[in-house]
Amino acid sequence: MKNLNTFSATTILFLTIILSAFIVSCSENNNEKTLNNEDLFETDKEALLFMLEEEKLARDTYDFLDNQWGINQFANIKKSEQTHMNAVANLLNQYNISYTILPYGEFYNETLQNFYDQFVESGQLSQANALQIGATIEDLDIVDLQDYIDGTANVSMIAVFEGLQCGSKNHLRAFTTAIETSGDVYSPQFLTEEDYNSILSGTNEKCSF
Repeated sequence: MKNLNTFSATTILFLTIILSAFIVSCSENNNEKTLNNEDLFETDKEALLFMLEEEKLARDTYDFLDNQWGINQFANIKKSEQTHMNAVANLLNQYNISYTILPYGEFYNETLQNFYDQFVESGQLSQANALQIGATIEDLDIVDLQDYIDGTANVSMIAVFEGLQCGSKNHLRAFTTAIETSGDVYSPQFLTEEDYNSILSGTNEKCSF
């Protein structure tokens, strides 16, 4: 009778472990299905591909300007921009959307290519110009991200884009501080004056990326 009780307890423990593993597996599969079943419209796909290159625009420009001037903001923030690129790429991978990241300084999007060409041409003229360009890129990034956030119902995209936008606000504050420390000022190119002042009046946030 003692041996039978021991066998029963062992069997129950074994079955409990198997059942627990099955439940975890099902949960993971359900999470994957939830992501894949989220509505992803063509406009969402285009937004992801565009933001991958816009984050690349920031990374590539900051890398160029860091090599040109050795300013701390560019050295630090270009690493963050790579993280932003990775976040968008991860979402593209999860949705099985194919993409190719071109070499530094090269872009599929003509508008972004023109921006890069203008930024490196102007940014190498002076450190003051370089810092202005840094602020301009973050200014643009914040506005574009908000437009895409407002234009989608996809919760995964919104979560990623809000994380990127949080980082861009911190970057804008960093560039603006450097500009003002040098005795210059930055005037927003894409943000409204009200939104720009609201960002500057805030403190650095803890962001997802």
